[in-house]
Amino acid sequence: MTAYLVALLCVLGLATGQFLFKLTSIALASTGTLFSVKSALPFISAMAIYGVTSIAWVWVLQKIELGRVYPMMALAFVFVPLGSHFIFGERFQAQYFIGLVMIVVGIIITIRG
Repeated sequence: MTAYLVALLCVLGLATGQFLFKLTSIALASTGTLFSVKSALPFISAMAIYGVTSIAWVWVLQKIELGRVYPMMALAFVFVPLGSHFIFGERFQAQYFIGLVMIVVGIIITIRG
């Protein structure tokens, strides 16, 4: 059970990295350089999170078969759009959210199978 929790934290880490990459792109548009603190800080933070997440994922793979845990990675396709809606105000149509529900149902079916 702990390994599944760590796997979920890995997915959340990947989603967080995507939000930080978006913040990097916004800062980069205003500063024009990746070497400003405003641009570099979220970029370096994202890369650090990706590094820690990768190490944690290797630990998860020691505990759980890849085929059983990998479908959880699809949760990133749920967390990132939801986060972008709430954090960045991005808009999606209703059928988009229906698709997200279908992804979650698919993940549940796959993991329990």
